[in-house]
Amino acid sequence: MGGFRWIPCASSKPVLQSRSWILLQMQTLATLRPRFAGPLNRSLLKTLSLRALSSSSSDYASQSLGGLPRFFSEVLPPSKGGIVHIQGDEFWHMSKVLRLSTNDRVELFNGKGGLIGGCIQRIDRCGLDFVALEDPKLVPTPGAYWHVFAAFGTLKGGRADWLVEKCTELGASSVTPLLTERSSSISENRVDRLQRVVLAATKQCQRLHEMILNPPMKIDGLLPLIAQSKVCFVAVAEATPVVSALSLSGKECSGLIIVGPEGDFTKKEVEMMLEAGATAVGLGPLRLRVETATMALLSTLMLWSDSQQTSISTEPSCR
Repeated sequence: MGGFRWIPCASSKPVLQSRSWILLQMQTLATLRPRFAGPLNRSLLKTLSLRALSSSSSDYASQSLGGLPRFFSEVLPPSKGGIVHIQGDEFWHMSKVLRLSTNDRVELFNGKGGLIGGCIQRIDRCGLDFVALEDPKLVPTPGAYWHVFAAFGTLKGGRADWLVEKCTELGASSVTPLLTERSSSISENRVDRLQRVVLAATKQCQRLHEMILNPPMKIDGLLPLIAQSKVCFVAVAEATPVVSALSLSGKECSGLIIVGPEGDFTKKEVEMMLEAGATAVGLGPLRLRVETATMALLSTLMLWSDSQQTSISTEPSCR
């Protein structure tokens, strides 16, 4: 077979190798070996060892930016040493899903900027007691306030859930299901489910101010809000690109975002909103789904708001 020989391997299948190739690999490894013994690589190995050690701790410890799992509670302890009783879905999540036990450290937040650290003091079949190990903190609301009105009531296959989840993660202040001629209803069961989606997304993305999910609203009810708002963008095909519209809107960091249903708004609905003071903006040449258009517009406005607040960081926060 010339310069080749069969070498058995663990899979019991022969592997064709070249003697010269094997010798070359051995020489390469021999020349590389001293490089791994240098001080830089020793420090790297030390770092990797520390990471391995930290990763061996409880799984729940990596769920929050602060290293502690975070749970929702409408009522927080007023001060260090205070106790609140946790029941319902959050109790189930803590005890059954994450299997937390007595003395495990956790955080509670109330969706209004309140945050407090503590530990589990006692667990029974119906709930658990959380005892505060510090005084509560109150985190101010962010400077950008964008309120989403989207006609997603008829979306199927979890697309409405996805829209609400991503609005929560991106930092929308509120989401309102918009009822239009082409999306005229949304079931109460869907609204209840979306409330749970909001809470789960709030915990996942580490928001301390829960996004508000408003009751469904018709176009007629939206018109007064448009008239009162300084900035209101409605997604309309072939309109002025949103980035161009933003350059004309000053440094406003709050307003309304309006996205129509599958099939878009009717001509009459668009005219009503524009007459009330809304600005039509385009999102590119392609036809977008409701949830895609909502994310494109909200993402653009949140990034715009962040850049504006950074540029005027020495000035009062925008409202």
